Amino acid sequence: MIKSRVLKKLRAGGFVRVAGIGRVTEPWLAEAIGGFGFDVVWLDMEHRSFGYEVIDPISLACRATGMDLMVRVLKTGYSSPMRCLEFGANGLMVPHVRSVEEARQWVEWCRFPPIGRRGFDGAGVDADYMLADPIAHMRNGNEETFLALQIEDREAVECVEEIAALEGVDLLFVGPADLTISYGVPFQFDHATVQRAIDRVAAAVVKAGKWWGTTSGSPEAAQKALDRGARMVTCGADHVFLVRGFQNAAKEFGDLALK
Repeated sequence: MIKSRVLKKLRAGGFVRVAGIGRVTEPWLAEAIGGFGFDVVWLDMEHRSFGYEVIDPISLACRATGMDLMVRVLKTGYSSPMRCLEFGANGLMVPHVRSVEEARQWVEWCRFPPIGRRGFDGAGVDADYMLADPIAHMRNGNEETFLALQIEDREAVECVEEIAALEGVDLLFVGPADLTISYGVPFQFDHATVQRAIDRVAAAVVKAGKWWGTTSGSPEAAQKALDRGARMVTCGADHVFLVRGFQNAAKEFGDLALK
């Protein structure tokens, strides 16, 4: 059965490095990312056009290199987390969780009893295609998959202590861009109100004995987040690398001319 590299490192007091994909969903890229030593691939279904069919092969590529797969889910209901977990995701990221009630609903959908009310199938990747002992599979599902809830709205910050304290929630992930928009200061990442909100998230996580993470656009920003207590940091995404690469190519080749 699947074991989580992310949880192993976090439980040992370490941190995890995330690589994002969403434009190039062929499994070779995930396998290459694992070979570079990243801990987890962030597969973004929220903002991209691919469907659930890409999860199986990407999950296989991640397992081949001992790396986790974290899927940012579509918020379409009960089937959304079920499909991701049964197709091989080690972790789920849920965007825009705005209330304790919503957080509790995601716990119910993602965790087997007695923590939640997840339904049993036993034929997916997470149960070794029906080869795993059913009881062991349920235990593994609760202990070796992680649930990350995104805190990117002011409503969530106002109840973040209660969200963090919920059994079954492992990690809170700050979405800084949407958080600035929610507070009415778009993209003013250093605004005092936004910084106080992040401090509140960090304090709530420490009190609850959980972890938190955030995006980072540079090694310096990632180190700053780690120094602040974050334990999951992003290290780039395929879309960013593709756009920047072609931008650089356009500049480098821009002076070509016929002689």
